Amino acid sequence: MTERFNGSFTQQEPIPDAGIKAAMAVMQSGRLHRYNTHGDEIAEAALLEEEFAAQVGSNYCLAVASGGYAMTTALRACGVKHGDRVLTNAFTLAPVPGAIAAVGGVPVFVGVTESLVIDLDDLAAKLDQAKVLLLSHMRGHICDMDALMAMCDAAGVVVIEDCAHTMGAAWNGVPSGRWGKFGCYSTQTYKHVNSGEGGLLISDDAEGMARAIMLSGSYMLYEKHRAAPPPEVFAHIKYETPNISGRMDNLRAAILRPQLQDLQTQCDRWNALYAVVDEGLADTPGLTLVPRPTQESFVASSHQFLLLDWSDAAIADVIARCEARGVALKWFGGAEPTGFTSRYDSWKYAPSEPMPQSDRILKGIIDMRLPLTFSTDDCALIARIIRSEVSQSINRPDTTGSSRSTSSRTLGSARTHAPDKSAYCFPDQKCV
Repeated sequence: MTERFNGSFTQQEPIPDAGIKAAMAVMQSGRLHRYNTHGDEIAEAALLEEEFAAQVGSNYCLAVASGGYAMTTALRACGVKHGDRVLTNAFTLAPVPGAIAAVGGVPVFVGVTESLVIDLDDLAAKLDQAKVLLLSHMRGHICDMDALMAMCDAAGVVVIEDCAHTMGAAWNGVPSGRWGKFGCYSTQTYKHVNSGEGGLLISDDAEGMARAIMLSGSYMLYEKHRAAPPPEVFAHIKYETPNISGRMDNLRAAILRPQLQDLQTQCDRWNALYAVVDEGLADTPGLTLVPRPTQESFVASSHQFLLLDWSDAAIADVIARCEARGVALKWFGGAEPTGFTSRYDSWKYAPSEPMPQSDRILKGIIDMRLPLTFSTDDCALIARIIRSEVSQSINRPDTTGSSRSTSSRTLGSARTHAPDKSAYCFPDQKCV
């Protein structure tokens, strides 16, 4: 009997009871605006900023309306103006080049490796084209940050990190977002903490964060921020920085604070699900798993694998047959943008020269969410279904009439053994 998965890839867990209780208290008070406080009351948004800054070891934090707003604010605070070129990943999601375009910048795309991280060789060749790199830790894959920062510092390139998929992750024990001048996070529904929409911006740069707070729409109420630079830093900034309102409200902040307290537990749970899928797909002919270096402490709320050098028709067929069995896969390599997936040549507002090596990799990227509503048994079933459909496709004639090799597609960076469980460790935390 053919197995089928009946779960939902978009169903998140409910908001924890503590978050619901805190949200109810905010609604009963009527004081949802972050600056609408009574007496010595501290706003939920200010407490969220203070707590997240402490959690990641940052001096300053700002809660905003979305991860995209966090990125545009960071770009503006770094002085990016109309016509300025900004480096960014070719493998990312539309809000990243969208943030660059929103401030009038021009994206300069940098290639991707089979490890799904920015190609440092391509970056080195393009570093002289811009003064800012908006680095996307796309789908939770972190590059060699020591090497990247050494390159960018030497070239005088400012780094802004897009950490929408890496809240709770680290490289060599340093949390994502703490390497560059700014770290930008999302709290949208499918991220590691859920307020529907929302974002967080961190920095150790006092003047940069003061500009970000003014940009967010603080008016002259910046002293109500607790994870903020001292008032004297705002002395001249307040006269020259426009208000581009994008504040987070107290309701969303109240929902998020209890979730941040449980973040490490949730990260461990995601990685346990990822390990089951990864092990279930190991040694599948034609399928390339993505290696995770030991320096990377990742949070795997999604899973990616590669179908390298497959024809478009064959990839589409595998995705359709998995879908028929209840497994929702997303294909980043499709010629037309679909749903959440698109690639750099889809964004006509940001024209780019072709990158053949990256195009080959992008064409083969298959992506799958791993919501915490899944169990490890669910993930084992999902892996069996994908393995079955990919394996069946190997010996089928493709659109050129030839048959697939059962070994050539798993060379290179593919893992041909069960994943090393040490890859699922966090600094000073237990492994899962």
